[in-house]
Amino acid sequence: MSRTLAEWLSYQEGVNPRSIELGLDRVREVWRRMGAPAPARWIVTVGGTNGKGSTVAMLEAMLRAAGRRVGCYTSPHLLRYNERIRIEGQDADDQALVDSFERIEAARGEIALTYFEFGTLAALDLFARAELDAAVLEVGLGGRLDAINIVDADVAVITTVDLDHMDWLGNDRDSIGREKAGIARDGRPAIVGERAPPAGLLDALAALGAQVERAGLDFAVERGAHGWTWRHRDGTVFELPDPALAAPVQYANAAAAIAALHASRGANAPIPAAQLAAAAAAGVKSATVAARLQALGGDPALIVDVGHNPQAARALAEWLDAHPGGRVHAVYGALADKDVGGVIAALGERIGHWHLAGLERDTPRGLPAQALRKELQQALPDATFDLHADVHGALAAARAGALPGERILAFGSFFVAAAVLQN
Repeated sequence: MSRTLAEWLSYQEGVNPRSIELGLDRVREVWRRMGAPAPARWIVTVGGTNGKGSTVAMLEAMLRAAGRRVGCYTSPHLLRYNERIRIEGQDADDQALVDSFERIEAARGEIALTYFEFGTLAALDLFARAELDAAVLEVGLGGRLDAINIVDADVAVITTVDLDHMDWLGNDRDSIGREKAGIARDGRPAIVGERAPPAGLLDALAALGAQVERAGLDFAVERGAHGWTWRHRDGTVFELPDPALAAPVQYANAAAAIAALHASRGANAPIPAAQLAAAAAAGVKSATVAARLQALGGDPALIVDVGHNPQAARALAEWLDAHPGGRVHAVYGALADKDVGGVIAALGERIGHWHLAGLERDTPRGLPAQALRKELQQALPDATFDLHADVHGALAAARAGALPGERILAFGSFFVAAAVLQN
């Protein structure tokens, strides 16, 4: 009897005793047994610490604006697993996922796959069956040993490199950068979206023989009063509208997405040069991603963001500085492997009051509110706060305590964002 999607996902959590097991041998062998078809005619992989989901959305929107058939693979999901695999703008339906999982199960035999590896193989399988012009694949963890890296992409994008997942990737930006560089290929473009990348990333890209294009050197953003300019060292200039996505960092994400498309020239170009300016403008203007400084309305205004590390918190701080307003009430929850003190310090006194939400009911990795309090008091001894058992309680208290004209910023984890969006 066939399993339902929910049953398949529960089953996958027990196939491999390790929830994370980096390495390509197992997943590559299963994909070989499935025939290893190309997932699309043109493939881009998007890695980095922050900005991956937004860059994927920008690439998808630009490609679709040019009339291309596009598949996107992202993780984690917010509300439904189906969000992870998208074809032509539509989430994969339950039956398509179940059918793919059955094919993977038949092929894997004795090989133990992780939950993420099942999903990655399902994305590649469904994309290969959809006759796509382009596949946009978000890297899950790191790059070199992430399951996505069984695919040889035409272009690799590394958005940013910062301190996150240090138990797996290393304790400094150089080490993490070297891991993220592993998605690049010899002789193929590698787009670096950060203006000051670590030397470890650049050294590893050079050793791989990638054709590196760097933000600030090979392509640049020039902000104007209305709109912005993307400029390449080869003389290409695009005049573009402001991104639909709100944070100032989205200009860098959009620029990296354009650079990836611009770097693919010749017969394999996903968008011909003559169409790229129009497609880029349409994509920048239309691309949206849930829970990236998403304004949910109301008074006090409610804003939700998945930002969960210090670099993301600095981007939130930059947005708050660019949009001054009433007092900010934070609804904050975090996972145990995150730099909570770094996140709190990055936002600092921009937060008027903290509502600390425990996540231990949502995931074994979730921190209780008491652990957040300890970090808050170390980073900001004078901060005012309340403790809550979960996000729903924290959000209710924030709404009750905030005055008209003030703002509620809910952030810190995908679990926080999901709870707020479901509220």
